[in-house]
Amino acid sequence: MQQTEYSVAIIGAGASGITAAINASQSTSSVIILERLLTAGKKILASGGGRCNILPVNFNAQAYNLEAIPLVKSIFAKFGYAEIEKFFKGLGLNFYTEGKRIFPVTNQASSVLKLLELELKRKNIKIEPGFCVQDINFSQGAFVIKSAQGKSIRAKNVILCAGGESYTALGSDGSGFKLAKKLGHSIVEPVPAAVALVNKDKHFHFLQGQKIDACVNLRSEGDLLFTKYGLSGTAILDISREVSVALNRDKVKSVHLEIDLVVHFLPKTLFDEFQRRKEINWPKDEFLSGILPNKFNLAFKEECGKLNSQELVDLLKKYPVEITGTRGWSEAEFTAGGVNCEEVKSGTLESKLVPGLYFAGEILDVDGPRGGYNLAWAWASGLVSGLL
Repeated sequence: MQQTEYSVAIIGAGASGITAAINASQSTSSVIILERLLTAGKKILASGGGRCNILPVNFNAQAYNLEAIPLVKSIFAKFGYAEIEKFFKGLGLNFYTEGKRIFPVTNQASSVLKLLELELKRKNIKIEPGFCVQDINFSQGAFVIKSAQGKSIRAKNVILCAGGESYTALGSDGSGFKLAKKLGHSIVEPVPAAVALVNKDKHFHFLQGQKIDACVNLRSEGDLLFTKYGLSGTAILDISREVSVALNRDKVKSVHLEIDLVVHFLPKTLFDEFQRRKEINWPKDEFLSGILPNKFNLAFKEECGKLNSQELVDLLKKYPVEITGTRGWSEAEFTAGGVNCEEVKSGTLESKLVPGLYFAGEILDVDGPRGGYNLAWAWASGLVSGLL
């Protein structure tokens, strides 16, 4: 079997893999990216709803999962906001701020990917598309990487940027975890994050397709979408990680949530309005009109007829929900879990177990909230790992 040897082989052509390759090329011209799909950067194209939420305004290591904070802090100390901005401006990309998020001025994720691809071409960095890594070994001072198609590549250094398990169609399928385990690393069990939640509720049957503003557990406020399987929307996605960990990793049977369905009303204001409606004999099947969308009249018809004003306020301001599951990997935005951060060197992302092996991006047990945090980690970890 013919083998080609490189100084650096990068597994995965996503945000972290591409930036790792660009930085690695500064010290060597012998760099190759191995990509399972036929095209690079598919997750970049899908990020930020196609606009690429390239960074968060509040660039802070404390936003990430607790176990990862020391490692993230060490990486951001090398490539923080200023360094990432300088990197992209060097490629010809400029940013603008919208709320707490930062986007390219073009509002197109394709612009970001195009500039990254142009830089790869300028540096003569080869991408091997359709290279599905089946096996990896370390032998005689080099890594031997074999594809499912029978190709074999040797490399003195390997950067694993194969991603997690979310959005399989965009490139990540969990295969990177198997490669890391093959090389001796332990994996914190991956679970879907930023994902819709599953529950059965007699009221929600009438509310399918309805979207409202809501607040979950007094801290996650945003859109709440009622679906045929349960709940989605930003208010749910932003709280789903801890629920997913409890259900899928810790194996609890259910997780209790409280939802404020009427965030635009203070309890006293809502109570007074309910009292007024009861005093004038407001129709019970229209009792919530003007307070909540019309579908809620049918969903809560029984309660509006038998509960007093305070009981109805308490129900709608602290509606109890038992979550029994999450939707799957094809609907999750991020992966929580991955290569154990304790097995990776701070400041470099080199393996503590295998010299010459590096990690970047979602393959590590590092995840942050929506709003550019996970992409920020991909850029920063890719750029640092590429320093070798």
